[in-house]
Amino acid sequence: MAWFSSKTSPDDEKKADTPPPVQDVAAGDYEEGGDDEVKDDLHRGMKPRQLNMMAIAGAIGTGLIIGTGTALKFGPGSLLIGYALMGFVVYIVMVALGEMGAWLPHKKSFSGYASRFVDPAMGFATGWNYFFKYVIVLPNNLTATGVLLSYWLPNLNVSVWIVVFGVAIILLNLIHVSFFGEAEFWMSLIKALVIVTLILLCFIISLGGSPSGIRSGFYFWENPGAFGQYFVSLSGQTTVIPDGTGRFLGVWACIVQATFAYLGTELVGVAFGETPNPRKNVPRAVNQTLLRIVFFYIAGVLVLGMAVPYNHPKLLEATSKGTSGLASPFVVAAEIAGVKGLADAVNGLLLVFTISAANSDIYLASRTVWALAKDRQAPQLMQRTNKRGVPIPAVALSSVFIALGFMNASKSSATVFGYFVSLVTVFGALNWVAVLVSYIAMIRAMKVQNVSRDVMPYRNPLLPWAAYPALLITILVIIFSGYSAFIPRFQIDKFMTSYIGIPVYVLNILWWKYVKKTKRVRPEEMDLVTGRRSW
Repeated sequence: MAWFSSKTSPDDEKKADTPPPVQDVAAGDYEEGGDDEVKDDLHRGMKPRQLNMMAIAGAIGTGLIIGTGTALKFGPGSLLIGYALMGFVVYIVMVALGEMGAWLPHKKSFSGYASRFVDPAMGFATGWNYFFKYVIVLPNNLTATGVLLSYWLPNLNVSVWIVVFGVAIILLNLIHVSFFGEAEFWMSLIKALVIVTLILLCFIISLGGSPSGIRSGFYFWENPGAFGQYFVSLSGQTTVIPDGTGRFLGVWACIVQATFAYLGTELVGVAFGETPNPRKNVPRAVNQTLLRIVFFYIAGVLVLGMAVPYNHPKLLEATSKGTSGLASPFVVAAEIAGVKGLADAVNGLLLVFTISAANSDIYLASRTVWALAKDRQAPQLMQRTNKRGVPIPAVALSSVFIALGFMNASKSSATVFGYFVSLVTVFGALNWVAVLVSYIAMIRAMKVQNVSRDVMPYRNPLLPWAAYPALLITILVIIFSGYSAFIPRFQIDKFMTSYIGIPVYVLNILWWKYVKKTKRVRPEEMDLVTGRRSW
């Protein structure tokens, strides 16, 4: 308990419940004296173009390039439905975050909004949940980097690459945030160009522009069909779920995989705290999300379904190739069409994806634990920053988890990837729940306090009504994400990785409420003033 702040006195709680006066801050002055801006604090050094590029391609990773192969085997229709549905959810999460971030900007990320609008206990659980998500996936991304390089250097142990790239990204996170933003800008630009190239390749193939000359169009949607039966291979035996149940489970498998592919889209929400002029730049970055969802994800899975039949042996074989270029369904599409040598190129370009992801993992984890410390929900040492605005202790804590990668280096990469997909999916989906619940609570308080949405600098036409179905869909994904643990028989390892995040999240809420005696924020008492501009 010495790590965290002591219990607040009743007088302190009474003071905290009294909203401060509206800050009369001019638009140009906000960057210097905004919410919790103090000396040696985080600096607003993230350039608008860096934030915009991160919004467009920052979160694109192996989920889209490789994971879509696992989902495509259940049919192109199932794949499209899964990505379209979860695309709607993630877009609503982002615009809800954008409305909050543009109107009441602060540097405490999602946990800060949960503490302010819902309950400090939820903010505590959300912050640590987000931290755990990224420090868990960090060693997996570095392991994936080593596996990609093993494609060319099979005799060199993966652990070597974990050390090399681990040190590199730690150093990158220890310099000014503008350098991190610049590195992410160029890596995101490369990722965007790679995705565009692969999408155009599959589109050209489907129109007959490949060496094979076959014009498939939407033929594979008819033969073998748009929806495949759900099946699972375990211990050398394949179990197929027949009829409508099998097709429904196939669609649901694609929904769960799409959730994993979209995780990290909220990355720009953490960067809001280090972005100048949030009123202008936050809405612009959020609006880029729709472009990415429609073009990169929806168009990507659509052309994949046109270029690769879901029951092709090469596709089924590729899903067991782990994280190398051979596992990408885009490579399978090229091989089927007679395009040779693409596997090497994709394998090399995937290095940009995994290194960028690992780089972002440390950034997001460190800023999250920094925000928790600012809310006195983490060791106070974690909120210390140097003169360049870098939270050195938080970066150091986040970097320690790189060592977990050595545990994975000797295991099957495909098995490890599957475990981490399940574990990270539930952690990420819980963060989406926290954003949506915080937004709904804020809107409710605005109604009670007679604050019109017209005062908000950014308003999305789909809100607030769309937040409710998005929240329902996300909760259903969390509850039923571990369905595969019961087919064809109960598998304790899958069950644990699919659901362990839920009790951890709930127990964190209950523990913090017990220790700090926190209470739910009442709508009529909610602080809708701090950080708000005077119009």
